[in-house]
Amino acid sequence: MGSGSAGPSTEQPLGAFRRRFDRLFREVVKFGAVGGVGLLVNLITFNLVRHGTGLQVVRAGVIATVVAIVFNYVGFRYFTYRDRDKGGRTKELTLFLLFSAVGLVIENGVLYLATYGFGWDSPLQSNIFKFLGIGVATLFRFWSYRTWVFRALPAREAVASAESFLEAEAEAEAEQAGPAGRPGPEPRPRPAQRVS
Repeated sequence: MGSGSAGPSTEQPLGAFRRRFDRLFREVVKFGAVGGVGLLVNLITFNLVRHGTGLQVVRAGVIATVVAIVFNYVGFRYFTYRDRDKGGRTKELTLFLLFSAVGLVIENGVLYLATYGFGWDSPLQSNIFKFLGIGVATLFRFWSYRTWVFRALPAREAVASAESFLEAEAEAEAEQAGPAGRPGPEPRPRPAQRVS
């Protein structure tokens, strides 16, 4: 009674919560790293297109967003969500583009409203509202990408995959170890049988 430990019944749920929180934290950090570079790609492209071509602000914003979407897909697929289900790439890419298009509308809708609704069109104001639009769209994208696009492998499949790997590894070790798990002597060749 006086061991002082809470026992496995209280530690197990807390440990499971901690593992889930740690996984979510790592996912948010990776998403943020790719998104941060994507943000730079977006803003640099936006300013180059806007000031280099003379296109209207929202058109420059759309072009910059499309360039960032391409960059972000590569980063999310091969860095942030590389451990997720890779089956059905066509479906994955279709959903990614669909949700990215919604994010594009959110992002550039904020820029459109500021520019044409309120007349805030200076370079500084355009960059502020482009940044604000990216922030609002990022919340939507994080939710939609992790929920619908880069789906986690179902637990049953992950466990079955891990079990089959461990079983194959155990069989290979057992074959090498010989009977009773100890290395045995080299098998002796059988004497040749006489044919009469």
